[in-house]
Amino acid sequence: MESDVMTIREVADYLKLAEKTAYRLAADGKIPGFKVGASWRFRKSEIDRWIVAQEQGRN
Repeated sequence: MESDVMTIREVADYLKLAEKTAYRLAADGKIPGFKVGASWRFRKSEIDRWIVAQEQGRN
């Protein structure tokens, strides 16, 4: 079963970013994520919605 929840490494790969950049964006609240203890987690569905919103904001 594939999980909808991604780690910082997985979201960085998905967005084609450095892990450090993904971490900074998450910490600044610029990409949707949540913390489990000290670790960031991201729902793929929310990241996909965020991508669409970013695309629509440019038009």
